[in-house]
Amino acid sequence: MGAEMRPPSFWRRPPASPGWQARALAPLGAAYAAATAARVARPPDFSPDIPVLCVGNLDVGGAGKTPAAIALAQRLQARGATPAMVSRGHGGSLKGPVEVDPRVHGHAEVGDEPLLLGAFARTWIGRDRAAAAREAAASGADAIVMDDGFQNPSVRKDLSLVVADAADGFGNGRCLPAGPLREPPQAGLARADLVLAVGAQAAQRGFAESWGGLVRVPLLAGRLAPLETGMAWRGMRALAFAGIGRPEKFFATLRALGAEIVRACALDDHQPLSRALMARLDAEAAASDAQLVTTEKDAVRLPAEFRQKVVTLPVRLALDDWSAIDAALERLGL
Repeated sequence: MGAEMRPPSFWRRPPASPGWQARALAPLGAAYAAATAARVARPPDFSPDIPVLCVGNLDVGGAGKTPAAIALAQRLQARGATPAMVSRGHGGSLKGPVEVDPRVHGHAEVGDEPLLLGAFARTWIGRDRAAAAREAAASGADAIVMDDGFQNPSVRKDLSLVVADAADGFGNGRCLPAGPLREPPQAGLARADLVLAVGAQAAQRGFAESWGGLVRVPLLAGRLAPLETGMAWRGMRALAFAGIGRPEKFFATLRALGAEIVRACALDDHQPLSRALMARLDAEAAASDAQLVTTEKDAVRLPAEFRQKVVTLPVRLALDDWSAIDAALERLGL
C-alpha cells in the first residue's frame, strides 16, 4: 500500500477547526450527507419475523464493528439464543446470498470479515443485504446480527448499535470527502439505540466530553483486549503488518504487550496480501531477526505458504457493563 492511500490528516482535526481542505470540500460533503439521508428514509425491503440487531458506525471504518458484532452474537448465545450473522462480504467475488463456510470459502470469495464471523455463528453474505437476511431468517435463527449496514435501509432494524473509536470520535464532524463520516453525527446518532465507544479510559473521557452532548441513548464503554493464547509477546522482535481501518491501534496493542516492533507496516484496509508482498516482508523480517505478526482479519488473507510463518494477535471486545445491552435484548424477547 502506498502512503497516499491513508485517510487524510485533516479528517481527524477538531470540528471547531477542520482546516481549509474540509471547508473547500464542504459542498461535496453536504451532497453526500443529503444522499445518505434520502437513502435511509426509504422503507425496508424485508422485515423478518425475528429481531434484527445492526452493528454499524458513522465513519468509514476501523472503529471495531466486527469485534462488536462477534461479542453481540456471543452474548446472544450465552442467553440461549441462536443468532445468524449477515455481512456484505466486502472484497469478495461472490455476490450472494451465500452461507459462508470457512472450510470451503476463501477471503477472495466472501471477504475477510465474514470468515471471522463464520467462526462464531452461521453467516450469510450478499451484495443485496435483504436477500442475505432472508436466507439467514429462514435458517431457524432466533435473531440476525448485521455487521455494518446502519446506512442501508433494505432490512428493518430492531436494535442499532453505533460503534465509535473513542480516541478519534467522529473526526472533524464532516461527511465524505470533507471528513470521515457517512452521515452527520446528529442524524446518525438520532437513529441509534445504543452507542459504544471503544478505547482506553482517557479516550473514553475525551469522547464523552466532545460528543456526549449528541448522544441521547445509553453510551457504553468498551476496549479491544488481546486474547490469551500463551504466546510470549514480551521481548519479541516483531515485524508487524496490518491491513485494517486503523493499523496504529494494532501496533499500540502489540507494544503494550511488550513486543519490540522493528517495523510497523500499515497496509490498506482489506488489502490483498500477495505472494510478492509477503515474500518482501518475510525477507525483511529474516534480515532483522524478527517475527512476522498480524491481525486475525489479515491472517485469513495470507497465502497458504506463509500461514505457518506469521503469528496472529487476536483481540476481543471487552465491555465494562453489559446491562444496557442485556436490557435491550430483554425487550426484544431474546
